[in-house]
Amino acid sequence: MLLIQITAAQGPAECELAVRLTLRELLRDAERAGVQLHEVQAVRTAAGYKSVVLQVRPAPQRHARGQAQDDATLLQPWLQSWLGSIQWVFASPLRPGHRRKNWFVAVQRCPDWEPGEQPPGHADAQGIGDDAIVFTACRAAGKGGQHVNTTASAVHAVHQASGIAVKVMAERSQHANKKLARALIALRLAERAQAAQAHARQARAQLHWRVDRGNPVRVFHAKAPL
Repeated sequence: MLLIQITAAQGPAECELAVRLTLRELLRDAERAGVQLHEVQAVRTAAGYKSVVLQVRPAPQRHARGQAQDDATLLQPWLQSWLGSIQWVFASPLRPGHRRKNWFVAVQRCPDWEPGEQPPGHADAQGIGDDAIVFTACRAAGKGGQHVNTTASAVHAVHQASGIAVKVMAERSQHANKKLARALIALRLAERAQAAQAHARQARAQLHWRVDRGNPVRVFHAKAPL
């Protein structure tokens, strides 16, 4: 999932208004460029937005022309024209007579793996088929290393995509141990996915507070921004 964020960071209410204006211009430019934007998360304020997170996708017809490329590669030229600080020049409609007329916001690429998305290798127990796991039958070991049964009911399971491995000998039948192994692997995958998602959220929160007030990639002028 390709995500971008428009943020006012710690800027005043005029910057929140500038986020709303930037979103409007971004949507217009995306439509012209054959890019689809979908709002994922927004922090709204009286003046506009503190921040907006958008999912970015190529329009279906554009995606069909570039089937061999992933979304990030296909959209890179358009994304680069927006990523960075955005400068808005207007007299504050919120504080008449205020001397400041330059307001900065940022358009940023968000880290991958957001809540609700399945990272690579993630699956639930029902979604993990035997073709995704290499099972090796082995005998269950008892105290002192002796084998507690003469049949190979225990299983050693390796999830090929992630490398996660478990050994299960809790059940008497191999079928039951395979089922338990799939559940354990699903649990490990879920834990890994949650950790990755938490890291992505933290990284996005850190991005929210960063706006470079200089060298803007785009400059807009507005006479009556409200």
